[in-house]
Amino acid sequence: MDLKDHIRGIPDFPKPGILFYDISTLLRHEDAWQVAMGRMAKAVRVFQPDLIAGVESRGFLIAAPLALKLGCGFIMLRKRGKLPGPVIGLDYALEYGTDRIEVQADAVIPGQRVVVVDDLLATGGTMAAGIELLRKVGAEVPAAATLIELTFLNGRKRLDVPVNTLVSYDS
Repeated sequence: MDLKDHIRGIPDFPKPGILFYDISTLLRHEDAWQVAMGRMAKAVRVFQPDLIAGVESRGFLIAAPLALKLGCGFIMLRKRGKLPGPVIGLDYALEYGTDRIEVQADAVIPGQRVVVVDDLLATGGTMAAGIELLRKVGAEVPAAATLIELTFLNGRKRLDVPVNTLVSYDS
């Protein structure tokens, strides 16, 4: 099955000049969704994760069912102020400004293997920040995985772990 057949491009969203890759069409197609999760599980299983970390917010849609399929735990990497209890955060640079990503302070037992998952890899800034944050709390991060990669933005070059993607767009 070609998963690209189930992902639609929406031009000029959220602003002019951006082509948004909408995964809602894949999520609502039961066969495509099953195939995507099966392929993702096969790619990630080899890294023997204890936890899957999902990046807010569409990353949760991939990471939570993946963790369930792999029989491991799921944790959330969220924007500032979205998690209850004590958190550990990391500020990181964007093309225009900065952002912050946080994890609950007790989400990872030092030494646990955590694979970071998001829906899309573009410039790699958020994924790199997620990896750095997880290491900051004691995780071993053997890999990252995404449903979609925009290869022309070279985000993979910012990451120091293997990256598994199911669908690539070259332009």
